[in-house]
Amino acid sequence: MARYRGPVCRLCRREGMKLFLKGERCHSEKCAIERRNFVPGQHGKDRKAKLVGYGLQLREKQKVRRIYGVLETQFRNTFEKAAHMKGITGENLLGSLERRLDSVLYRMGLATSRSQARQIVRHGHIEVNGHKVDIPSYVVRPGEEISVREKSKTNAAILSARESTAHAPSPSWMDVDKENLKGRINSAPRRDELTQIPINEQLIVELYSK
Repeated sequence: MARYRGPVCRLCRREGMKLFLKGERCHSEKCAIERRNFVPGQHGKDRKAKLVGYGLQLREKQKVRRIYGVLETQFRNTFEKAAHMKGITGENLLGSLERRLDSVLYRMGLATSRSQARQIVRHGHIEVNGHKVDIPSYVVRPGEEISVREKSKTNAAILSARESTAHAPSPSWMDVDKENLKGRINSAPRRDELTQIPINEQLIVELYSK
């Protein structure tokens, strides 16, 4: 499966903000934004051009793609599906991305980053409604239960992530039982519940509507 394999800290630097792509490192003084808050590259410190129009729309799309760890074709397909759903396209897009299985696992606190969550899913440690699902892009529907498989409940990475995220509150749109390593989606997330990173989804809609 195609995926970005380069250094992820430079992605945060390119967007000029923390995208929380590297788990605990993002909350420490080792975070690239804390040490080198300028665009990567030889002339990064000198690149201070103000973005307008298409450039602004493109950067917003790239930012959201990088937050959720999806490539361009996958992101475009998700947008097309969101455009055909009832409601506001931008909100549908973010809701669909947020309900990806890897993102849900991250929100449950059973992974310290979406990339780690993606790996946990791909390795077959997760069940949805009692059935193994190893597809990170699987979109979890309201009412479905996500749990760690019985034989994976001693997995060191999952237990360490649970410990590291013990202080973080669970999203209001899901019930999480960290003790038993499971959770249930109650409803699709509302726009005001997706506030970890500032996103202007209308710019993405405008970009793809040209």
